[in-house]
Amino acid sequence: MENNSLVTIAKYSKEKLLYLIEMAREFEKHPNRRLLEGRVVATLFFEPSTRTRLSFETAANRLGARVIGFADPKVTSNTKGETLKDTIMMVSNYADVIIMRHFLEGAAQYASEVSPVPVVNAGDGANQHPSQTMLDLYTIAQTQGTLENLSIYLVGDLKYGRTVHSLLTAMRHFNPTFHFIAPDELAMPKYYKMYCEEHHIRYVEHQDFDADTIAGADILYMTRVQRERFTDLMEYERVKDAYLLKRDMLAKARQNMKILHPLPRVNEIEYSIDDTPYAYYFQQARNGLYARQALICDSLGITLEEVKNDKTIIA
Repeated sequence: MENNSLVTIAKYSKEKLLYLIEMAREFEKHPNRRLLEGRVVATLFFEPSTRTRLSFETAANRLGARVIGFADPKVTSNTKGETLKDTIMMVSNYADVIIMRHFLEGAAQYASEVSPVPVVNAGDGANQHPSQTMLDLYTIAQTQGTLENLSIYLVGDLKYGRTVHSLLTAMRHFNPTFHFIAPDELAMPKYYKMYCEEHHIRYVEHQDFDADTIAGADILYMTRVQRERFTDLMEYERVKDAYLLKRDMLAKARQNMKILHPLPRVNEIEYSIDDTPYAYYFQQARNGLYARQALICDSLGITLEEVKNDKTIIA
């Protein structure tokens, strides 16, 4: 049987990404359905999460599925020494699809290789976050009317930020120009810059963060400095307040520019920006519901045509 696991967004073609965006658009029109009645979705979160876990679980519930799983590995047999393989094999006896977040890079890939049911990566360490990327793509298309030829500015933690790593790989299909804004300690890893060069993705690196630097942005993608990724807390203290987006820095912003953030926000966006027309991070989080409905359905082999012809819509 074909494995419909989603480990990395890099596996998806341009056509597949646009297909999933169209499916998410259908779910935004009618999120409440019974497409997954009788199915079971397992959410295994070995690392803390609010938006990702709740949006996946809401997506499953709004489609009529039952949800099992855990948000705290301390209450599982993991504390008794159970291996990841045994956990995955055990849960696959009960569920039709597994949504997993793990603190180790590569854990999702391993889980997908041993699991007899599809595995959707909800974040693995500092590596990838493909479901976040799907909602980001959906949000960018929603706000810009296209994914093509955009100037996307990535700000903050570009070293450990799995959301920006996934977004970079997905956007390779759409001729973007990236601007990487980060201190040396949090710069985009060399691997991803090589990836840009291999795929002819234009990028510019900056350390300055001011109104002039961001004036050309279509999308300003802010990230928090992730304390949990640092082994050296002194290094974290040096860079944690490196970039703060202030309201007066928007003076030269393009009219179409939108500010995105995978959240949680700590201190990288002034609260006064929330009521400006540029702020779009809360709508971005809402879009996670529709994007994750599309990903769950796709992993279970439900097609866009079936979604469009669905008769189980609940008003």
